[in-house]
Amino acid sequence: MYVREVKKMNTIIRINKGKGPFYEVATSEGETLRVSEDLLVRFRLLKGKELSEEELKEIKKSAGFDLGLQQAMNYISYQLRSEMEVRTYLKNKEIEKQDRDLVVERLKELNLIDDKNYGESYIRTQVRMSDKGPVVISQQLRKKGLKDSVIQEVLPLYTEEMQFEVGYHTAEKAMRRFHNKSHKEMIQKIKMHLMQKGFHQGVIQMILDELPMEKDEDQENEALQREGARLMRRHQRLPLMKRKMKIKQGLYQKGFAIDDIQRFLDEEVMDE
Repeated sequence: MYVREVKKMNTIIRINKGKGPFYEVATSEGETLRVSEDLLVRFRLLKGKELSEEELKEIKKSAGFDLGLQQAMNYISYQLRSEMEVRTYLKNKEIEKQDRDLVVERLKELNLIDDKNYGESYIRTQVRMSDKGPVVISQQLRKKGLKDSVIQEVLPLYTEEMQFEVGYHTAEKAMRRFHNKSHKEMIQKIKMHLMQKGFHQGVIQMILDELPMEKDEDQENEALQREGARLMRRHQRLPLMKRKMKIKQGLYQKGFAIDDIQRFLDEEVMDE
């Protein structure tokens, strides 16, 4: 006797409003689907409706993409995001890779993801708000997932004139910070500071040439006295000759002139 196979059906037993624009659909087989209002309407999901395996599979497939798209749209609504940032966000939200790929492609079609536009906006913001040079900004864009070819395309927005302006203000702040150093050490520290901020050597030299850094003899002597006193306290337990040598080396490394150092030693480090 031929027995016709009856396909197993899932019945919707409950539909609850979930977080955000989503609904939770519970079935008689113990499954809970998270779907958007659009999917509720599209598949006519109502309490008591029976779902075939094919329908359930199609809903799950659409729900993954739909959920990922809604989450991505919310994520990019606050500010521009790079493609990598969106992919990472969706991965952390446990969206399947195939759905992540579909979501990203859809956002690109809508011009909501564009790494070139993102890079241009990022550079404009950094030039206006930060003290970073082009090297550091390039590194930051690379961490955001932008390709080198895209970075090279957008980086000219940060012109040399802009670099000089940003770098000059950065150097002025550094000059106030290092004013108690020797003139030579102050210049070295300002230069190193600008390099760490990501400015190129040519721009750094232009900035140093324009900074009002004439050597002030009184200020230089005050810095030497201050540093010399610190070294005297540090090496006070050493024998006299070794103490003098350590102080002399320390002051020289700090950029003070050898004649000024010798004068300090003659006046301050008395013979035992």
